[in-house]
Amino acid sequence: MTSIKRPTSRTPAVAATLRTSAVLMCVLALGGCSTVKGWFGGKSEAKPNEPAALTDFTPTVTVAKIWSANAGKGEGRVGVRQGPAVADGRVYAAAVEGGVRAFDLQTGKPVWHYESKLLLSGGPGAGDGLVVVGGLDGQVIALDAATGAEKWQAKVPAEVIAAPTIGLGSVFVRSNDGHVTAFDAASGERKWFWVYDVPTLSLRGNDAVVLGPGYVFSGNDDGSVSALSATDGHSLWNVAVAQPEGRSELDRLADVDGTPVLEGSTLFATSFKKQTVAIDAPSGRALWGSQFGGAGRLGVASDRVVVADASGSVYALDKSSGASLWQQPALARRLLTSAVVQGDYAVVGDYDGYLHWMKLDTGELAARARMGGDALRGSPVVADGILVAQNIDGELAAFRLGQ
Repeated sequence: MTSIKRPTSRTPAVAATLRTSAVLMCVLALGGCSTVKGWFGGKSEAKPNEPAALTDFTPTVTVAKIWSANAGKGEGRVGVRQGPAVADGRVYAAAVEGGVRAFDLQTGKPVWHYESKLLLSGGPGAGDGLVVVGGLDGQVIALDAATGAEKWQAKVPAEVIAAPTIGLGSVFVRSNDGHVTAFDAASGERKWFWVYDVPTLSLRGNDAVVLGPGYVFSGNDDGSVSALSATDGHSLWNVAVAQPEGRSELDRLADVDGTPVLEGSTLFATSFKKQTVAIDAPSGRALWGSQFGGAGRLGVASDRVVVADASGSVYALDKSSGASLWQQPALARRLLTSAVVQGDYAVVGDYDGYLHWMKLDTGELAARARMGGDALRGSPVVADGILVAQNIDGELAAFRLGQ
C-alpha cells in the first residue's frame, strides 16, 4: 500500500500520519483511479483494476512454517513498512505500540522484550552488539543486543521510518525529511548530519542507508543515490537512478526508497519510476541502466538482481548487463513487498498476507504460503536459510524450504 508524504519541519502527529496514509496512491499502486474525484468515492465510469486473482499451480518446492510469534501492535495503516532484522542468530522486531522484541531465529523462542511507551515506526537495525530503532516523533533508541537494556537515546528532526544502519563505529539514521544523521555507536553523541532536499511530493517511506569502506550510500526521494563520507558526511558524488520527469507532481515521482545493494565495488539501486542502475561505487560512474525497477529493495542472487514494481510485476535482471532475464506478471496489482532471495527462489509478499516463491532461473511460481489475512508491507529477511516476515498486525512468521 503506497502513500504520499510532503516535507514538514516537524513530524506529524499519529492522527495526521493516518490521514496522510489514507490518501493512498490508488493511481500508482492499482493503476485504476483516473480522477481525483474517484479517489474519494465520486462517480466514475472507470472501475479500479482489481488485484490479480491467485491461480492454482503445482508447487515445485516445499515451504514449511517453522514458527510464528507476535511483536506487539502492528503498524496498521500508518504505512511505515515495519520489518524484522536478523543478526547473530536472533530476530529483532519493533511494533508501533509494544516496544522491541528479540526471538531465537531457529525456534522463535522469546529472548527479551524492551517495553516503551514511544510510538516506534520503522523496523530495527541490528549489528555490532546493538539494536537501534526509530520513532514517529524522531526518537532514536539504542539497545544492547544481548539483553535489550537501553544504552542511549537521541533525537532527529522528523519521523524515522527507515531501519538505522550500524557499522564503522557509528549509527546512521535516515529520517523522513531527507536527513542522514550519524551518531557515535557507544555514546549516542551526534557526529554529523547531511541534508538533502525532499521534493514537494514524494512517496511516504524510505529505507536504510548502506555502508561501504569509508562510504555511506543513500537513496533519495528525487530519484538519485548519494555517496557520503562516513567520517564527516560530506558529499562525494550523486547519481540519478531515474529522472523526475512528467507534467504533474505524480508523474515526477521517482523515489529511491529501497536500500541500495553494495556487492564488491558495484552499487545497485532501483527507483519507483521503474529504473534500475549499477554504479561503480568508488567513482559514481554508471555501469548500466535498466527500464525495469521499483521503489523497494532489490533481491540479490549470485548472477542477478530481482525487483518488484508498483504494478506488481517481478523482474530478474542480469547483474553484469542489466538485461531482463524474465518477468513474472501473475501478481499484478497485489501491492508487493520488495523481493528477497531464499536459496534458488525469489520471494515477495502481498496485500493479502501471501508469500510467493518464484524460481530464480525462470520466474515460474514454485510455492505459496499465507501468514494470515493481514497485509505484508515490510521486506522479508533471509538469514541462515530461514525467511522471516512481519505483517501489519505485528505477527512474525519464519519459513524454511524443504529438501
